[in-house]
Amino acid sequence: MRYHMTAIAALVASATVATAQQSEIRIVGVQPTEGQSMLYGKVEQDFEAAHPEIDVIFEYYAGEAYKSKLPTLLQSNTRPDIFFSWGGETLVDQVEAGFTRPIGDEIEAAVLESFPQAALEAYTVNGDLVGLPLFARAVVLWTNTALTGAAGVDHTQIETWDDFLAAVRQLKEADITPIIAGGQDKWPLNFYWSYLVLREGGPTVIPDAMAGAGEGFESAPFAAAGRDMRELVALDPFQPGFMATTADNASGLFGDGKGAFHFMGDWDYSVARDRSSSGEGVPDEDLAMLSFPVIADPVAEGGGSAVLGGINGWVASNDASPEAVAFLAFMIGEEYQRFAAEEDIFIPVVEGARSAIANPFKREVAQMISESDTFQVFLDQYLGASVGATVNDVSADLAQGAITPEEGAAQIQEAWDFR
Repeated sequence: MRYHMTAIAALVASATVATAQQSEIRIVGVQPTEGQSMLYGKVEQDFEAAHPEIDVIFEYYAGEAYKSKLPTLLQSNTRPDIFFSWGGETLVDQVEAGFTRPIGDEIEAAVLESFPQAALEAYTVNGDLVGLPLFARAVVLWTNTALTGAAGVDHTQIETWDDFLAAVRQLKEADITPIIAGGQDKWPLNFYWSYLVLREGGPTVIPDAMAGAGEGFESAPFAAAGRDMRELVALDPFQPGFMATTADNASGLFGDGKGAFHFMGDWDYSVARDRSSSGEGVPDEDLAMLSFPVIADPVAEGGGSAVLGGINGWVASNDASPEAVAFLAFMIGEEYQRFAAEEDIFIPVVEGARSAIANPFKREVAQMISESDTFQVFLDQYLGASVGATVNDVSADLAQGAITPEEGAAQIQEAWDFR
């Protein structure tokens, strides 16, 4: 049976009669931002007002605690009806372990068509849709134009990796820190390597490596990406002590104007402001957002427009009732996606809600995502926990010049083989 958003109320009412003992919908997720918490509270209140016989319960855990807690919850007799997911190999493992249920046949085609195909694919495993995407993220090159301008760098002319390296050199000559990086957490450094892999290897480089094509993760694009990253590292581009700087502190440093570039997700617009000592961050008139530079002579063509980011959403567990599936569709409906856009909570994935994005930087990110030929989910999530951790470790080692590009590629291949 399929249902449209307008039919959710009827479905919930009939399902509740059929399963009167089901009075709770339990949802487990990562600790939300203040804006996300406001959104979830609104969804919960609206749904319960329409269906007082159902109690919606959200439970939250901090990011790393959630990752370690979720497997135990899914194997217990009290598993949640709906759980937060970043997709990728971790979701594949959950599906193959029998912890999820297909929901594609229960969602009206018109609802599914409101999502970009790439967003639905993030929650489709072996042909079955098991969840729905909530919002998208993209990694961009945040730029303090006051600092680049002071060094004589025209940020609008940075298109290739060579252009970017030249800008770094020019900033160094002007005694301005080129890049702020949060190396202690490692994952911010994998953004460089991951994007370079996409630029060097083209749109299928990651799926091909996962399938064992050629030399897998030891194929030419992966080593080439490491060499590109080593070129950058040789310029000493980061702030002193970058490996002892957390991601949050790095955002604050960029917000305080301590460096010209910060390669980070679109969420940094708010985080850098909030973490800055003034609480105001870099003024909008001095802030620009650039796409990651292309490679002038890549190993394989087609990676120039690829976007690295995240598709975050919710998955139905194998204990999810029809009411829970109905709530999932309700929660990600256009009304709440538009609310999130208007309140600058996140970039919505539902097509009709994007016009409500108020922030010009977020609108630019949404356009970047919609125009991309390839949207690659963060590799430390997409490749699963163990391989993702290796990607982070390798990226941190490359950033310190501790390993060769070939050694890094070999470590990731080994992790993939023994995952």
